This record gives sequence, structure tokens and C-alpha cells, in this order.
Amino acid sequence: MGLWNWIEYGAWALSAAFALHMVLDWLRTDSTYPEDVLTSSREGELEAMAEEHKVKS
Repeated sequence: MGLWNWIEYGAWALSAAFALHMVLDWLRTDSTYPEDVLTSSREGELEAMAEEHKVKS
């Protein structure tokens, strides 16, 4: 087996590990926070207020 085959297997293993981490993080976040917190637009409101303040200045 050549070096490139080992690199390819390593890349697939890293991809699988990263995908598993994303799924576990998604499940942990979904079970920790209620849906209304996860879909809050508070951050967008803050950004809009900051831009409005810049325009008035």
C-alpha cells in the first residue's frame, strides 16, 4: 500500500470523526436549549440597532 492510500484512509477517518462530532454536538445542543432560544433573532436585532446608531451619528 502506498503513502497516498494511507493519506486517503486518514482523510476519510477524519471526515467520519468530524461528522460524528457534528451530530453529537447537534443532539447535545438540541437537548440542552429549548427551540425558542435556538431560533431567537436577538443577535439580528442587536446588529440592526448598531447599524441604525451608525447612520444617525
